[in-house]
Amino acid sequence: MENRDVPPGPYRATKLWNEITTSFRVGMPLRKHRQHFKKYGNCFTAGEAVDWLYDLLRTNSNFGPEVTRQQTIQLLRKFLKNHVIEDIKGKWGTENLDDNSQLFRFPTSSPLKTLPRRHPELRKNSVENFSKDKDSIFKLRNLSRRTPKKHGLHFSQENAEKISYEIIDEDQENLAENREISQKDVEEVWRYVILIYLQTVLGVSSLEEVINPKQVIPQYIMYNMTNTSKHGVVILQDKSDDLPHWVLSAMKCLANWPRSNDMNNPTYIGFERDVFRTIADYFLDLPEPLLTFEYYELFVNILGLLQPHLERVAIDALQLCCLLLPPPNRRKLQLLMRMISRMSQNVDMPQLHDAMGTRSLMIHTFSRSVLRCAEEVDLDELLAARLVSFLMDHQQEILQVPSYLQAAVEKHLDYLRKGHIKNPGDGVIAPLPTYSYCKQISPQEFDEQKVSTSQAAIAELLENIIKNKSLPLKEKRRKLKQFQKEYPLIYQKRFPTSESEAALFGDKPTIKQPMLFLRKPKFRSLRY
Repeated sequence: MENRDVPPGPYRATKLWNEITTSFRVGMPLRKHRQHFKKYGNCFTAGEAVDWLYDLLRTNSNFGPEVTRQQTIQLLRKFLKNHVIEDIKGKWGTENLDDNSQLFRFPTSSPLKTLPRRHPELRKNSVENFSKDKDSIFKLRNLSRRTPKKHGLHFSQENAEKISYEIIDEDQENLAENREISQKDVEEVWRYVILIYLQTVLGVSSLEEVINPKQVIPQYIMYNMTNTSKHGVVILQDKSDDLPHWVLSAMKCLANWPRSNDMNNPTYIGFERDVFRTIADYFLDLPEPLLTFEYYELFVNILGLLQPHLERVAIDALQLCCLLLPPPNRRKLQLLMRMISRMSQNVDMPQLHDAMGTRSLMIHTFSRSVLRCAEEVDLDELLAARLVSFLMDHQQEILQVPSYLQAAVEKHLDYLRKGHIKNPGDGVIAPLPTYSYCKQISPQEFDEQKVSTSQAAIAELLENIIKNKSLPLKEKRRKLKQFQKEYPLIYQKRFPTSESEAALFGDKPTIKQPMLFLRKPKFRSLRY
């Protein structure tokens, strides 16, 4: 079944949950099963569900081929806990599901989750506060607005806005009036510039629903940009925030295996597994993920750019977002990604798990340490695995310092120092693109849009069933009958009359006339 791309926006994890549960409910084949000398109709075994859902997740661009069968079982357990499915006796609410022949069925209730809604006053306050700060920092006097020229900052998104600058003529520079720039001005410029670039890369009209501008701490960005080693790794001045020495030694040992395994290290069988377990225990015991709880929505939204044709966009977006992290978190993320990337590519690395390869083990072990929500989300594990897989493959680019950002900030500060131009007709535009927000709507409009969006997704699933030419006619009839039972209004809208429904399958096949039945004559015995 074709998957739909969930666009960037708030509560993307919930939207993905609704998409997967709807696809599973409509597409999962149902048939009769016998258990304990009794027949049950319209049901499926746990093993059949694992097979079908595993294929769906691996071909879905939101999750990808890194999904394991065990992760699929975990998701089905969450389906059972959240009453997306129930056992054949109607029991649910637990996670008692294994890859076996246990029978399950779909309940009559809808599995869709409602999207939370932020309070209108909170939305209004966050917008107003940032607008006031922006106006006080970036207001330039007597500047005329002109269309800026294109500049050599390249993003792979075709219609991405190019943030550009016009160079001030030397004669005009001499006429410009200088002003002093405070530390607060510098910090606000950093915040403003990175938000503008992030909005441009993502190609969204507003960032307000995925990140609060007040969550962006300029001091973190400035530190992450300037306090780095020659390899781009953050250097911490306060060593108490750094990784413990024994963890650093263990990570260095596995990252450089077997070169770092000198004669001073133990050589017993299973030594490398013990070292890996030590590192894993440290990261799993951290109080919050390396990408922090507050940036969860931001990184989950970037997961929707993780597709082959948008790979460059995803790299640029993650590069900017990782600069927002507290310096200790960024340093730990850099060292962890470098280690697991090297280990997964090291052909000399001994087997660290009896059932999993090194790459799968790295993703399965550390995904929760990198990304998770403060409140447990049902798709956390799958979303985190998808992100960690991409970070592993592109960690060198994503976690390096972008030079263009420093140049953009310096250009902003230069315009602020100049103040204004004495000849307004020849004025030069300062590079201050408009930071816009979505129009606020009423609760009633929100509910109407929520219903229409869900119905559109379900209607699209119906079209997928109708247009699927590889589906046998009998199976298509069964699926359409099931869809009509689950969503009668949407089905009636698609097939308003019985004629329109009959046209889908063409004329009914003519019934063959019964063959002439000749009654066998009874032969009587010749004997009297």
